[in-house]
Amino acid sequence: MNYDEAVKRTWRVDKAPAQEEAERFKTLIRYATLAPSGHNTQCWRFRVEEDAIRILPDLTRRTPVVDPDDHHLHVSLGCATENLCLAARAMGLSAEAEFQPEGAGEVRVTLTPGESERSPLFEAIASRQCTRSDYDGTPLSAEERRRLEAAGSGNGVSVVLLTEREAIERALAFILDANTRQLENPDFRRELEAWIRFNDAEAVEKGDGLSGRATGNPQAPRWLGKYLMRAMLRPKPENAKLARQVRSSAGLAVFVSAVDDRAHWVEAGRCYQRFALQATALGLRNAFVNQPVEEASVRPGFARSLGLPGGRPDLVVRVGRAPAMPRSLRRPVESVMPQGEA
Repeated sequence: MNYDEAVKRTWRVDKAPAQEEAERFKTLIRYATLAPSGHNTQCWRFRVEEDAIRILPDLTRRTPVVDPDDHHLHVSLGCATENLCLAARAMGLSAEAEFQPEGAGEVRVTLTPGESERSPLFEAIASRQCTRSDYDGTPLSAEERRRLEAAGSGNGVSVVLLTEREAIERALAFILDANTRQLENPDFRRELEAWIRFNDAEAVEKGDGLSGRATGNPQAPRWLGKYLMRAMLRPKPENAKLARQVRSSAGLAVFVSAVDDRAHWVEAGRCYQRFALQATALGLRNAFVNQPVEEASVRPGFARSLGLPGGRPDLVVRVGRAPAMPRSLRRPVESVMPQGEA
């Protein structure tokens, strides 16, 4: 299977819902796996019960350098949860999600018969992407801002939308500071390198990670890609590119949890996913610029700059208008379910 065929398989739209319960649950899980995750690690597992689907963290796919407390991992579970709930409603099921903190923590989504609702956010699942390119700089309309802010708010999570140039520049200073610190950290670079897929064959074989297609980088054999990455991934040129991309955006969205715990991290993921799907439905693109919330030495100053001494900034996202980039890939549903349940 080549890359384009793998993309079509991954992002296909299910025209008619499956009738058999087992197939319906597999369809729900497939939609859940179309959610974003840090470095596209797809750090989740799914367990089917009689009236529920449990979303569990896959700790073998942790990124302990960039995400030492598993914050982004739980955000990713929240993104998958939101997709699953939207898909369930589209298939005539009522979905109620509850974070269960025991052990590593998990999300249990209880499913009961309900009214079918194919919402614009559900319809956007198969089109959403993190678009890592320059945007066109045009501003958001008042209506776009209103819809994005409404979609991005939740239970104990709010979104701060920065659209004034002065506010964007203040945030950019923290983004570049944190980016420099990350790129000067050999452990960060090694972890990132492990999740880069330097060519189509590697991306299709793994079904995960950051492919050259999706990041706008040329293909190369792994040995050459690693050499070029080590030689060229330097703070100065990367910061110049990052600054250009942020300044080309219509704004920055900062997601903030009222309480710094795993339940709120999952909720932040659900809020971000609604925001991203609403952006997609409006014809807007988005991409993470999470450096100032990932770097613990930068995060407190970034929070103070936003007037958030008591809240944790969870995510930073740029939003704007741009053409679509090539799509990323996902692993098959069978690989994220316990053997015998797929």
